[in-house]
Amino acid sequence: MIHIPDFAHATTVQIIFCFLAFITVITAFLTIFSRNPIHSAIYLVICFFSIAGHYLLLNSQFLAIVHLIVYSGAIMILFLFTIMLMNLNEQKEVHRPRITRLGAIVSFCLICVVLIAIFINSKPIVGEYDSTGEDFQSIKVLGKILLNEYMVPFEFASILLLVAMIGTVLLSKKEKLNK
Repeated sequence: MIHIPDFAHATTVQIIFCFLAFITVITAFLTIFSRNPIHSAIYLVICFFSIAGHYLLLNSQFLAIVHLIVYSGAIMILFLFTIMLMNLNEQKEVHRPRITRLGAIVSFCLICVVLIAIFINSKPIVGEYDSTGEDFQSIKVLGKILLNEYMVPFEFASILLLVAMIGTVLLSKKEKLNK
């Protein structure tokens, strides 16, 4: 067995991280700025895969697999159905009033300022790490935590997805009735 020095392993991890971060940022921007909604959805899937790669770098294999199954699989299928139902591929683009665009720019800038302030004022945790010895990668432990401590947020997320899907269907039906 070949022994790889620790600095070589750290350098390899850093290179993989930088590559994944580059792919994540580029595909996120392409998702936002792409004019074709189907292309945006494909870029978003690539972004989700690169985020799953970040989870693997953090040694969180279960979270990476669940992320791929839930987001890249189920949620993206819902997005594609929504795009197809709403027929967003038409070339008619609604021109927004200047006040709407100005409001979007101001709210974006305010959110950026708040996030930068939070980042600057955050302090790292200094001290010893208390380990309980429990393996949080275990599916049994994760199941207990999800279905005991986080049961209500878990159910709220499912209700939110259901309401969003019903709203999408109603929006698409309303458009067809007016035509």
